[in-house]
Amino acid sequence: MKNQMNWNRFALSIVLLCNTLAVTEAQEGLPKPLRDSISFAATFDQNLSADISRGDARLYSSKTIDRKELDDKLTTPGVARVKAGARSGEALQFTKADARFLFYKVSKNVPYTPDKAWSGSISYFLKLDPEKDLPPNFVDPLQITEKGWNDAAFWNDFTKDDRPRKFRLGVLADLKVWNPGNKDFDKMPDSEKPAVVVLNPPFRSDEWTHILISFENFNTGQNNGTARLYINGKLQGEVAGRNQKFSWDPEKAVIFLGINYVGLMDDVMIFDRCLTADEASILAGFRHHNQPMIKP
Repeated sequence: MKNQMNWNRFALSIVLLCNTLAVTEAQEGLPKPLRDSISFAATFDQNLSADISRGDARLYSSKTIDRKELDDKLTTPGVARVKAGARSGEALQFTKADARFLFYKVSKNVPYTPDKAWSGSISYFLKLDPEKDLPPNFVDPLQITEKGWNDAAFWNDFTKDDRPRKFRLGVLADLKVWNPGNKDFDKMPDSEKPAVVVLNPPFRSDEWTHILISFENFNTGQNNGTARLYINGKLQGEVAGRNQKFSWDPEKAVIFLGINYVGLMDDVMIFDRCLTADEASILAGFRHHNQPMIKP
């Protein structure tokens, strides 16, 4: 009986130690290997500028998607930092008001190299009910491109006409590379599109959902580029075996946030390497409230 009691105490101490370590890690933010790989992070806890950036940290606003008419005062109708419902600190809230096109600049914030292999990862959180909250058109919570959605672009979107709405990862190389015949993307079968399609995505208005895009072997000139989509740490699919040639002018390429989006967004982060499945799970573990990604 005494040995059994000692064993029970030992087991309980192990459980308490594990819980303490988990809480400590959450309070301190990401593990060091992940922190050291961050090239860009916008938590929105202090302001709209990025907390970490290797390039320009400012958030920009434009009246048009071509960014030819920038708003120097950064007016953001329909977009605000809020505490209510935030994952930790504050979050970015998009409402149905007429928002501008908001973006950060790619240069140095995204680990792009034009003439040799490059890899990276993009991580962020959303909170919304797609069936109730979104307007009746395509919605891109995130899009990274210089020229357009179909020409050297990464994007996540919610489809327009499907009910329930599908969530997709699009990884479209230079238009002349991935679509030399200039086929209509919307009329192509999903199997031919350089995209991952999630039929019943787990988004909810009362819980944060984590999205991770990881990619590798881009700009190698070979058919070995791969991009993967994780939701809440679970692999949803990949775009693989393609020549992922991305021809950007890094000074002109941008990271769009919230195109037609309505809902909350938090902790947009970019890493300078392709994260592993285990690291996707670690990031997803931070999707609950009051767990800052970056220690203040």
